[in-house]
Amino acid sequence: MQGKEFEEKNAQRWAAYEQTLDALEKRAQGVDVSGLPSMFREICTDLALARHRMYGMPMNERLNTLVIRGHKIIHRRAGGTWEKLLRFMAVDFPVAVRAEWRLLLVATLTFVLPMLGVALAGFYWPDFSWVEVVLGPEMMGSLDNMYGSSDRQIANLRAEYGSNFMMFCHYIMNNIGIDFRIYAGGILACLGSLFFLFYNGIYFGAVIAYIHVACSTEAFYTFVAGHSSFELIAMVIAGMAGLRIGLGLLNPGRKTLRRSLMDAGRRSLPLIFGAALMTFVAAGIEGFWSAQDLPPMVKYATGITLWVLVIFYLAFAGRRAGGRSRAA
Repeated sequence: MQGKEFEEKNAQRWAAYEQTLDALEKRAQGVDVSGLPSMFREICTDLALARHRMYGMPMNERLNTLVIRGHKIIHRRAGGTWEKLLRFMAVDFPVAVRAEWRLLLVATLTFVLPMLGVALAGFYWPDFSWVEVVLGPEMMGSLDNMYGSSDRQIANLRAEYGSNFMMFCHYIMNNIGIDFRIYAGGILACLGSLFFLFYNGIYFGAVIAYIHVACSTEAFYTFVAGHSSFELIAMVIAGMAGLRIGLGLLNPGRKTLRRSLMDAGRRSLPLIFGAALMTFVAAGIEGFWSAQDLPPMVKYATGITLWVLVIFYLAFAGRRAGGRSRAA
């Protein structure tokens, strides 16, 4: 094939590729970028053929320029680490949570219902015998030490952990460990994730019941108000991720079991990564804010504000960007 024939054969495809590049360089809205990677590969192949067949310098320079422009566009759109992290938190994570709203409902009820049930049982039957079965004497003593009096709470925390940073590290290790146990339990046909959510619901309910009977409610609620939204919601989302893994095992459909588990794992990753980041934020608040000696109303107002913000974030963040991605 002669150079002129090669150029005439591919002129329309080159022009379409160039128009896409022009639109992206001008940051135009609504550009269909789904075919850009394949178009870029075709242009690279055309450049290699033109050089190998020696079709002349003008064609080689044109194709080389198109390849360079395409590489810059694709590299720019891929973004760096911080840009990807920002997009993940602003768009990908909340969109993934809303896409799995049925799992969100199941995980929330599995955690919240036993927690409320046990807490209410503690209010009406304040008998420490059944609470001790759930918490154990050591945990009850720890609650007495930490929440027995709001006057000694800060001093007791400092004595136990030594510094805010060490408190932060302890909560990171403990809370992220809980989230990943809930997530990993999903491989047991969803039963592990459901069990850990149910167990933690009972455990938290018993803690609330014991606090109301034997400790200072002000010391407890002022401490947990700030970080509770991030910590508890992250636990539920970790359960969602585990349930998604379990459903991949239980319902492979027409896929092989291996492919079904791989796809389920891929869908669960945004959930567990987002839950881990939320738990990291919760540990930061718990270590550096929750133990500060501040007026109770300040802590309550902060806690309520954060609950509202987290719920609105998961409910509405990324809607426009997610819609544009689907349209593209």
